[in-house]
Amino acid sequence: MASSQKPYLLRALYEWCLDNAYTPYIAVWVNEHTRVPAQFVKDEQIVLSISPTATKDLLIDNEWVNFHARFGGVSHEIWVPVGHVMSLFSKETGEGMGFEVEPHQPADSGSPNPATEPTTDTPKKKNLKLVK
Repeated sequence: MASSQKPYLLRALYEWCLDNAYTPYIAVWVNEHTRVPAQFVKDEQIVLSISPTATKDLLIDNEWVNFHARFGGVSHEIWVPVGHVMSLFSKETGEGMGFEVEPHQPADSGSPNPATEPTTDTPKKKNLKLVK
């Protein structure tokens, strides 16, 4: 089975944003496999800046988006399964790409954010709006 195109598209869109001096943001579906500050989650979603000035040690690999970021002055380690990224877009123009959510299925070994029970809930379809 071929690997997912999604992490490759995320990395390409991220580079496109930086090359055009745009601020890259991701919209994320949040469940027990997603490690983000819970107080900023609304309707099982969170929008995060992944710009170099907002993150430290950003890594977008084929399974996870991982970085450190400050929320309200407190440092947090963020873990987002690639399948939970709903879109990556430019803050300035709103241009980017939306994606289908692929609920994370943890492997038996090595998951950075293990959970006890896989979820069967999928996010509700919603229209995203640009927040400026």
